[in-house]
Amino acid sequence: MKQTLFCLLHLFLFVFIVFDTVIAEEKTITLMTHDSFNVSQEVIGIFEKQHGVKVRFLKAGDAGVALVQAILSKENPLADVFFGVDNTFLSRALEADIFEPYQSPLLQTIPQQLKLDNQNRLLPVDYGDVCLNYDKIWFQKNNIAVPTDIGDLIKPEYKGLTVVQNPATSSPGMAFMLATIGKFGEEGYLDFWAKLRENGVIVANGWEDAYYGHFTSASKGDRPIVVSYASSPPAVVFYADKPLTEAPTAAVVTANNAFRQIEFVGILKGTKKVQLARKLVDFMLDTTFQEDIPLQMFVFPANPKATLPEVFQKYAVVAEKPATVDPEDIEAKRDKWIEAWTNTVIR
Repeated sequence: MKQTLFCLLHLFLFVFIVFDTVIAEEKTITLMTHDSFNVSQEVIGIFEKQHGVKVRFLKAGDAGVALVQAILSKENPLADVFFGVDNTFLSRALEADIFEPYQSPLLQTIPQQLKLDNQNRLLPVDYGDVCLNYDKIWFQKNNIAVPTDIGDLIKPEYKGLTVVQNPATSSPGMAFMLATIGKFGEEGYLDFWAKLRENGVIVANGWEDAYYGHFTSASKGDRPIVVSYASSPPAVVFYADKPLTEAPTAAVVTANNAFRQIEFVGILKGTKKVQLARKLVDFMLDTTFQEDIPLQMFVFPANPKATLPEVFQKYAVVAEKPATVDPEDIEAKRDKWIEAWTNTVIR
């Protein structure tokens, strides 16, 4: 009798543990993303409270690495929703067929030029313009005209003034290389880079090394021109130790001098939580989440109904006419372009 009761008790505990695990699993949703993703706990807490769930974040390296992991695990997806595919990896993501189409009702508020997938497998969440930034104070002190065009960088007066990132190892480096392809064409961009090399450009592995290791406004470096984002000047003001009334840096956003990175969110095929995943996508496109984006990731929200923070309203700029490169061309020629760039600039 005691043995029977003991067995029944163990069976009850086993069933309870399994049931509790299932319930816990049902109350979570996993968002896979890149390491640079950020959202305030207060904002994500609103979604969790509304739907009685816990959002689990799975950060999986930079955007390219995270996407590769999502593709390799397509038969047994690691998450329910994926955020961080940008337009440089758009074709690769769509060709891998890992996303569920979803026409969110919030899409009607998103500008058409940000929507690059007509099947709505990837929906635009934010964008940022990669472009030249310059140290305003340095140029004033040295009585040199500030650059207004990428082409200025190869002029004699700008010799030894620029630091860029390697497109093989850096997302903004890749975007800036694409800006030069969009501006000078596939046949002309290498000629520009060869002249820029002759004019003493420094190539850093990543954005942090370039900005905080060489840029005069942010380091003891000697380069007053750096590749960064059009939204970098408001970040400088926001993080300044003392209140500033003017941004000490500025961005070059004249026509064909920036490349617009657009980041997307998509529902991963194979998720068992499609309805909840749709609600999370809706939440990410709605104003509560969108208004959190600028001061969390220092890019622009895709939803124009989102109110920008004051520091963005005062100091952020948007490219008038970004240089464009077809996403399919990027996917087909990315490796070839990077190799040619490397042979021209590094070797």
